[in-house]
Amino acid sequence: MNPLHDPLITYLRAVIGDRIHRARTADRGLGVSAIEWAIITGMLAVIAIAIYATIRGRISDAANRIDTGY
Repeated sequence: MNPLHDPLITYLRAVIGDRIHRARTADRGLGVSAIEWAIITGMLAVIAIAIYATIRGRISDAANRIDTGY
């Protein structure tokens, strides 16, 4: 049984192939939007890291306040 013939893998290969084809044949005037997407992605990554740090800190504080009885 070849895992590459799995329906999910076949679907993903088709979707990725279509995306690659559209990226290669797209209007070249849209190249500036790639920089915009990179900036937006970077901003979202910074926001995600800030949220992670806040949640981690609150969980750590709550865990330290638990009385274990020892």
